[in-house]
Amino acid sequence: MKFGMNLLLWTGDLSDSILPTLEMLKKIGYDGVEIPIFAPDEKKFALWGKRLDELGLKRTAVTIRLEADNPISPDPKVRAAGIAATKATLDSCKAAGVESLIGPYHSALGFFSGAGPTPDEWKWGVEGMRQVAEYAGKLGVMLGVEPLNRFETYLLNSAVDGARFVREVGHPNCRLMYDTFHANIEEKNVTAAVKSCADVLVHVHISENDRSTPGAGDIRWDETFDALKAVNYDGWMTVEAFGLALPEIAAATKIWRRMYQSEEQLATDALAFIKKQVAQRWK
Repeated sequence: MKFGMNLLLWTGDLSDSILPTLEMLKKIGYDGVEIPIFAPDEKKFALWGKRLDELGLKRTAVTIRLEADNPISPDPKVRAAGIAATKATLDSCKAAGVESLIGPYHSALGFFSGAGPTPDEWKWGVEGMRQVAEYAGKLGVMLGVEPLNRFETYLLNSAVDGARFVREVGHPNCRLMYDTFHANIEEKNVTAAVKSCADVLVHVHISENDRSTPGAGDIRWDETFDALKAVNYDGWMTVEAFGLALPEIAAATKIWRRMYQSEEQLATDALAFIKKQVAQRWK
């Protein structure tokens, strides 16, 4: 098991200002961090890979697709742009020594057609992701495709649908991510949801129902950790929380009020909570 912290609580891009935060996360006891890659740049991320190596922090990465590069658009040029954008992100992942790229890059975040996914949209999504997975395989980076709740996307909302998508892609470098925040909205039965995707599960986001400190809210934590133990999950458990540090992130996540004392307090309490849950079960 590896414990990570998503850096979107502090920043949407890496700059020298994040160095004290990285040092703090290492001191708290995190194994690694999840870095945002929204503007790929191989040279830049290669330098950050060296810095993170020096700090002793492993790394995963997160990215998104938007309407202009939607992989399930009816416009083949837009679909091609989506595939190209994720491939460019993978190049930066390789440069930074990233283990896995997670996120909702299967379709456009925040864009809706007014209906559920069509057979064509599903087909385009699978075909495009297969191309991305083949590229990821050559680079040695794992994909962790993330279902989101119905208010953020419409292609993949549940663990069952996400697992079916990944199986249809049918590539060893394409697997699934499970997020407790989204599952809290979409899943009727957490145990069944985890079991439904156990064979393709590669990454777990530990995220509270209000996107604040894990363990301080209303997520079905006992059931979640029991289910993960039942399927012998042993990959990344990464804290994903959001706050007011970045106006664009606050607007995207609809965070309008401060819900914790400090980012350091949230990171410290979250890791203590997760390690306690794991210690009680993984022996």
